[in-house]
Amino acid sequence: MPASKATAVGAFVLGALALGVIAILLFSGRSLFTTKLRVVSYFQNSVAGLTVGAPVTLRGVKVGTVQSMKVFLKLPDLVPVIPVYMEIQPSQVSWTNDPLTGDSTDIGVAVRAGLRAQLATQSLVTGQVSVNLDFYPDTPPTLAGGGNGVPEIPTIPSDFQRIRDEIADLKLPDLAEKARTALDGLNQIIGELNGKVGPMADSLRQTSDDARTTLDTVAAAVHQLQLDATQALKSMDRLATTTEAQVTTTGKDIDQAVATVNRAAGQAAKVMDDLHDITSARSPMRGDLEAAVRDLAASAASLRNFSRDVERHPNDLLLGRSPK
Repeated sequence: MPASKATAVGAFVLGALALGVIAILLFSGRSLFTTKLRVVSYFQNSVAGLTVGAPVTLRGVKVGTVQSMKVFLKLPDLVPVIPVYMEIQPSQVSWTNDPLTGDSTDIGVAVRAGLRAQLATQSLVTGQVSVNLDFYPDTPPTLAGGGNGVPEIPTIPSDFQRIRDEIADLKLPDLAEKARTALDGLNQIIGELNGKVGPMADSLRQTSDDARTTLDTVAAAVHQLQLDATQALKSMDRLATTTEAQVTTTGKDIDQAVATVNRAAGQAAKVMDDLHDITSARSPMRGDLEAAVRDLAASAASLRNFSRDVERHPNDLLLGRSPK
C-alpha cells in the first residue's frame, strides 16, 4: 500500500475515533467524568409506568435517573417487594453550598433528616411515573434492607396510593349495603306517605276552611270592637268636657269657702287678741276678775262655815242662832 494511502486511512480512523469521543461526551453530558452515587428504594406497591431511565427529582429538580429494578419476593410470606436502583448526581445537590461527596454517609444524614422516596405521576395521558425525593421528617424511616451495601432511601406511599388506601378503608361493600337498607326504608316511608297524603290533604283543606271562617269572625269582631272603642272615646271626651265645667264651677265655690274661712280666721284672731288683752297683767278687767274671784272665795268660805254650823246646830234654822 502506498504511504499516501496508509496515511489517509490512519487519518480517517483517527478522525472517526475523535468524532466518537465527541459524540459520547455530547450525549452522555460528560457523565463519564462525574462521580455518581448509587442508591436503592424498596416499593411494596405497583410501580406501573416507571421505566429504566426515568428521572429522579428532588422538589422538581432532576438529580438522577432510574438505573434498574426487579421484583424480590420476601420470605416467608412471599410478599413482593420491588427494589429500584437509582443513580444520584452529587453535583446536583449540596449541603449549604458544599456539594455532596458521593459517599453513602451523605445519604444516611439525609435519611435521618427525613429524606423519603415516592412515586410521582409525570403525565396522566401517558401514565409515565418518576421517583420524587423530598423531606418528610414526621414519617418514620421504614427500611427493607438487603441492598447489598447500597445506601437505602425509605419510601412512602404516593398520593394516588394514599387515596386508594383510604378508599379501601371505607369498606365500600358495607357502605353499599347500608345505603341499600336506607333506600328500602325510604321507599317504605314514601309508600306509607302516599297512602296518607290524600286524607291529610282533605284534612288540611277542612282546616284551611275553618281557619278562613275563624278569620272572618275575628275580622267582624275587630270591626265591632273598633266601633265600640270609637263610641267609648266619644263618651270619654264628653265626660272630660263636663268634668272640666264642673271643676271650673267647683273652683269658684272653693274660692268662696276659702274667703269665708279667711274671714273666720280673722275673727278668731281678733278674739284671741281680746283674750290676750283681758288676761294681760296690766289689764283693768283682769283686776276686776281677780277681785270677783276673791269675793267668790270669801263667799264660799262663809257658806262652808254656815254649813258646818248647820250641821252642828240644826235647830238654829228654826229658832235662830243663839247669842254666845
